[in-house]
Amino acid sequence: MKSSFDVVIIGAGVAGMTAAIYLKRSGIDCCILEREVPGGQINKSSSVKNYPGFIDITGPDLSNSIFKQVTELGVVYKYGNVLKIELKQDMKVIKTDLEEISAKRIIIATGRKPRKLDIKGEDKLVGKGVSYCALCDANFFKNQDVAVIGGANSALEEAIYLSGICKTVTIIHRKSEFTAEDIFKEKIKNISNIKLKLGYVVKGLMMKDEKLSSIIIQNDNKEEELLVKGCFIYIGQIPSSEAFKNILKFDKDGYIKVNKHNETNIKGIYAAGDIIKKDAYQLLTAMSDGVIAAVNCIKDIKNN
Repeated sequence: MKSSFDVVIIGAGVAGMTAAIYLKRSGIDCCILEREVPGGQINKSSSVKNYPGFIDITGPDLSNSIFKQVTELGVVYKYGNVLKIELKQDMKVIKTDLEEISAKRIIIATGRKPRKLDIKGEDKLVGKGVSYCALCDANFFKNQDVAVIGGANSALEEAIYLSGICKTVTIIHRKSEFTAEDIFKEKIKNISNIKLKLGYVVKGLMMKDEKLSSIIIQNDNKEEELLVKGCFIYIGQIPSSEAFKNILKFDKDGYIKVNKHNETNIKGIYAAGDIIKKDAYQLLTAMSDGVIAAVNCIKDIKNN
């Protein structure tokens, strides 16, 4: 299979797929490289209501629609986990766990991944009661008691989704007030099986028979034990940028630094979407980043 392209896009989220559409429509020989399924984080959204043109659409449905457009254009799609990028003369060599792919230019659109609690037992319990995706795992806890940890939009939105499947949903948030938008705060007030534990921090995840059995939470110096079968963690996102630290410049939070053209410190390597620092992490801003990176990539190719 072909292993050299004018442009390789690393990441098949909305930013990466948008960039691929613009590149391919301009006649650029390009490839998308992804380690998971197309769509990225949007696949974990049970409902998208702020994307113009759709009153309500699921994340997977929207990502599948974009991916269909990509494949119908004939964009090459490859699977692989990127280990690092090496610079060799006028080419960039992307080393994955499966192969090496050469490119004259690269667009990095690897997005972000869920932030962990970083407490004892969390990693061991992933898939055994601990989850970062309600849409993916909610049905494993049908008619059971679960908890959601977090206080922003994603936490409340997924708690609302879980409330229609699970017996009870307890939202645990370390602050006394949610940081979510008012529309979500108002909705949870009217859902009888959603309970609140505000001002509590999670101190431990308890296990029984190799599965989550309860959560230890603390308010001031008082500890409580919540008996739950599932725990959904929504405490923010961190950039998926580890594979590029050998050549690119980052800010203090691990986001890739870019200029106004979305180009990094290495000429011919661009970044787009949630992997770069910005004011709003939304579908539309990710797509905009993909357009900016692709357009400047196209200009660079046609001027050289």
